[in-house]
Amino acid sequence: MTRPTLPNPVADGEGPVLSIFGHLNELRIHLTRAAIALLVTTAFSFLFAKRLLLFLIQPYVNSVPDAVAALQTLRPTEGIETYFRVSLLSGVVLAMPIILFEFWRFIQPALHRHERRYIYIFIPAGLFLFGLGLAFSWFILAPAGVFFLANFMPDIFRAEWTGQEYISFVTRLLLWIGLSFQMPIIIYFVARVGLVTASTLRSQWRVAIVGIAVLAAVITPSIDPVTMLLTMGPLLILYILSIGLAAIGQRQYERSMALLDSRPAV
Repeated sequence: MTRPTLPNPVADGEGPVLSIFGHLNELRIHLTRAAIALLVTTAFSFLFAKRLLLFLIQPYVNSVPDAVAALQTLRPTEGIETYFRVSLLSGVVLAMPIILFEFWRFIQPALHRHERRYIYIFIPAGLFLFGLGLAFSWFILAPAGVFFLANFMPDIFRAEWTGQEYISFVTRLLLWIGLSFQMPIIIYFVARVGLVTASTLRSQWRVAIVGIAVLAAVITPSIDPVTMLLTMGPLLILYILSIGLAAIGQRQYERSMALLDSRPAV
């Protein structure tokens, strides 16, 4: 009895066939590399975290009536914890190209040789959408949310926020909006491997609206409807864009399966 041979990854452009544990081991390797890159960029961000802190408190300074606004610290370690949080946010932004590259290297074996050139589209598109999400959250959501919270019933409440609470929801807002803008790319590759279809996304639009509303409620700093609608608007547009990309990925998956079925048996 002869032992069956696996397809030659060089000849047909496909990676070797791995078991589920092999895939998990590959995922562990790429996650480890991404974590090391994040550790290095976070450590590098310590050098300018103070200037980044001064930059991040500008929406608060512009929203309170006092000419000079400062963030309070109620615990001995609160200031340094906030400093580390800002450094981590900066580290994520700086390490994003490497994180996307490691994600690409993980899914690359499942692609044909001619499809691997998509890296020249995937990484720039991912960085563009991440930067677009950061810009949207910083220039639109953060000023509106901070101003609303700082001036809510000023005759009763006075805005004297702690550094940890303020920096926490600002960095959370920036990070999660930036990551949520990756939706079109993620859905494309999920469709590319045959896990979802464009028709399913179209038929489940009601569920998508509810999910986007829940996501907007979780990541926005306030519960007022204006801020939630500002968050839901671009996410809904990205979902519509994702349907189109899913259709492209689905067609590519079907062509790959048809090519695989047409191969002679070995």
